[in-house]
Amino acid sequence: MSALLEVAGLEKDFGGVRAADGLNLSLEAGEMLCLIGPNGCGKTTFFNLISGAVAADNGKLQFDGESLRGLEPYQIARLGILRKFQVPGIYPDLTVRENLLLAAGGRPDVVVTDLAELLGLARLSDRAEVQAGVLAHGEKQWLEIVMVLAGQPRLLLLDEPTNGMTAAETAATVALIKDLHQRYGCAFIVIEHDMGFVRELDCAVALMLQGRILRQGSFAELQDDPLVKEAYLGQA
Repeated sequence: MSALLEVAGLEKDFGGVRAADGLNLSLEAGEMLCLIGPNGCGKTTFFNLISGAVAADNGKLQFDGESLRGLEPYQIARLGILRKFQVPGIYPDLTVRENLLLAAGGRPDVVVTDLAELLGLARLSDRAEVQAGVLAHGEKQWLEIVMVLAGQPRLLLLDEPTNGMTAAETAATVALIKDLHQRYGCAFIVIEHDMGFVRELDCAVALMLQGRILRQGSFAELQDDPLVKEAYLGQA
């Protein structure tokens, strides 16, 4: 049985700079992976390639047996690949509840079965009728995470979900992502620089350098790897 996401020999150049250099990665259905690496190593480009924001020059990019090459972002989203960017993409003039309803497409089944649960998981039950624009930064991030989940993804891409958060908000985000992964079973790829967050998330980790995945394993395995220490962890 093939993996949910299969990437092999993926290449992308920007004006002579190779952002993806023969990148290889395989992700099973329901698996969670943290993608780490220094700034400029190609992590965001990788998300752009998966989601269709940019087109690959060469290589295999396949989701559940179907090639993503040549598909538009909306077509990829319809296949079940949804993405959260670093900056919260909420609708500030709408209430928290209205944001979730919009993300769910107004489907009655989501309203009845999932809305209250998603609000609870995001610690926003008592903020449901508040305008989203007045939420604290961490609350906005949590709202957008559950908004993306309301779209029923099979693969959820999270780009630095704890960016700008306090330590308490970061800990709450770890709990939220773990709860969502356990309850809904979709696959996750999380880009993150906060090594405390990566450790607490307790999932597989992949190190990216110069457009390639050079190491994969548990956090414990990678934190003791000389290459990882030199290239990334040692820079903290």
